[in-house]
Amino acid sequence: MSDLPRSIRIHEEGPREGFQIEPGPIATQRKIEFVEALASTGLKQIDCVSFVNAQKVPGMADAEQVAAGIRKVPGVRYTGLWLNTKGLLRALETQLDNVGAIRVTASETFAVRNTGMNHEETWADQRRWLELYRENKLPVEWGYVMTAFGCNYEGHVPVSQVVSMVAGILELANEADVRLQGVYLCDTVGWGTPKSMEQVIGAVREKWPDLPIALHLHDTRGTGLANASAALKMGVAQFDTAAAGLGGCPFAGHKGAAGNICTEDLVYMCHEMGIETGVDLEKLIDCARLAEDIVGHSLPGKVMHAGSLKAYGPRC
Repeated sequence: MSDLPRSIRIHEEGPREGFQIEPGPIATQRKIEFVEALASTGLKQIDCVSFVNAQKVPGMADAEQVAAGIRKVPGVRYTGLWLNTKGLLRALETQLDNVGAIRVTASETFAVRNTGMNHEETWADQRRWLELYRENKLPVEWGYVMTAFGCNYEGHVPVSQVVSMVAGILELANEADVRLQGVYLCDTVGWGTPKSMEQVIGAVREKWPDLPIALHLHDTRGTGLANASAALKMGVAQFDTAAAGLGGCPFAGHKGAAGNICTEDLVYMCHEMGIETGVDLEKLIDCARLAEDIVGHSLPGKVMHAGSLKAYGPRC
């Protein structure tokens, strides 16, 4: 049975997910130009930078400068990512619209590679984050389970492990007297298929029927939009995406690591399915082409190259 939502919410991650993996260097002003262009499309949240170790992720060495240079548009939220307490403290010193989150990883090996912390250390760090969120009056909105559909280091991730991590997030939120909007399931290294979307989402829904689920999908093996379509049919209504298909995780352990599902491709698909996004597709295509100009090479988005169907007139 299909349970398509009438509309979806998109969190744009191109400036962060994209520029973190590019060999660069990319000029700070061009990063700002891209963020500001995205803000004109109708997108309501843009993840701009990562506050991470510049020796490990050189593309984010100018995170503070990018954050300081953005001319913010009312109604658009400009966010950043941190993976440890040091990064959170850096983010708090900027003008970004910082939003708290509880972030854990189903694969312990990936957690160590990505953040330098095992599961026990990660849970302890999340408690410190929650204290800082409270002290700084930051809203805490979503929990995240990374590598929820597979891991390049550990292989198949049992569905029961994902359910256990979701349970831990909800317990920690309850302990901190925080009411989450829902939980993100993240296909961090692109192992997901429509079948695994149904299995993992279904298992979480079975245990917590009223818990909103969002998805962070990488298109490493070309199944990203198929996975999004399967999730849409299950009523999932929030997705992380990256314009032009920018990006990839530098700690994925795979030379073919790809970025999030392409923003304009998802928007096109949703519009053709009668699902509202609030995003101007033509402006988004312009942003995708701008991204190619900034990085200086072709990017994997499809609609940016093929164009929308606007030139063919209204549908019958």
